[in-house]
Amino acid sequence: MLRSLPRLDEEQNEQPRERSLNGILLNPLLDGKWENAISTHPDATIFHSTAWARVLVDTYGHRPCYVQMSFNGSLLALVPMMEVQSVVTRSRGICLPFSDYCAPLTFSSFGNELVTQKLQQIARERGWSYFELRSHSIVPENVPASESYYGHSLDLRIGSEALISNFSSSVQRAVRKAQRSELSVTVRTDLDAMAEFYKLHVRTRRRHGVPPQPRSFFMNIHRHLVSAGHGFIVLVTSHKVPVAAAMFFKLGRHAVYKFGASDERVQALRGNNLAMFEGIKYLAEEGAETLHFGRTDKENEGLRRFKLSWGATEEEIDYARFDTASASWKHSCDSRSTLHQHVFRALPASLNRLAGAIIYPHLD
Repeated sequence: MLRSLPRLDEEQNEQPRERSLNGILLNPLLDGKWENAISTHPDATIFHSTAWARVLVDTYGHRPCYVQMSFNGSLLALVPMMEVQSVVTRSRGICLPFSDYCAPLTFSSFGNELVTQKLQQIARERGWSYFELRSHSIVPENVPASESYYGHSLDLRIGSEALISNFSSSVQRAVRKAQRSELSVTVRTDLDAMAEFYKLHVRTRRRHGVPPQPRSFFMNIHRHLVSAGHGFIVLVTSHKVPVAAAMFFKLGRHAVYKFGASDERVQALRGNNLAMFEGIKYLAEEGAETLHFGRTDKENEGLRRFKLSWGATEEEIDYARFDTASASWKHSCDSRSTLHQHVFRALPASLNRLAGAIIYPHLD
């Protein structure tokens, strides 16, 4: 069983009784303080939640090192961090693995430097080769981005009519075509829907030249998120055969479009567009205020256009990586090869699934 991590306390030399900076490492799976704390922050998303931590721990065995910092007894920052241990890729701290974006939750901008200093201390003490923040929100402006993506978000508060009018004309045509194509669409939370989604996910990932996440990842998502009311699947079928699906998460007023999948053989039916349309409509009806579409590689112009076509606002998501050995923030070292895509496209689905189960525990 994972045990609570030790408390880290330090006091300022000046007026120690009045000025106290406290940093605590929490395991949110064992300590309810974390969930109570994030409930007080308006920007908390599903990625900050204990439920998402359970998904990552149960699937990959990562160790939670969640940081709660306070100053003079008042909350200063909440930084969810997973310790990813691997003999292949070395030990490091990530905020957070497989989470697209995950900004530290801050309660006062004056303490950003104190927070990053504490994270550097933790990295040294735990022997991390580096730690990574999937947001640039608490680092100085001159710190280089280690990776940079597009992010897109949609304001759901404007009402259904305004939402639809902001969709591009191509989206509106695609949705009308899907509605005329005898496609059936349902919003579901049952385990069978997750199984159908996973089949489409395996097919989609192979088409994109990357292995699928292991099946256990999605079973844990269903167990800890969907079954608990924090997510749902929009499933589109043609004559009872699944052709497209989309998965959404929600915590409070914030929703996230996390996964999409489809059968490319019937792409002309526009099942993807119908799944997104129904997901947006359902979230708006359920009281969500914002929908984030996740990160998009800057080279993926097609996916970028798809997300913008729903009337979304674009931003940049910059990651920040601190290298422990050199005690410095690292520049982009993105030299990704596309060779693996050709390999995984050629592999049978069963070998792709095996590759995913082997590879993803070492990735983040």
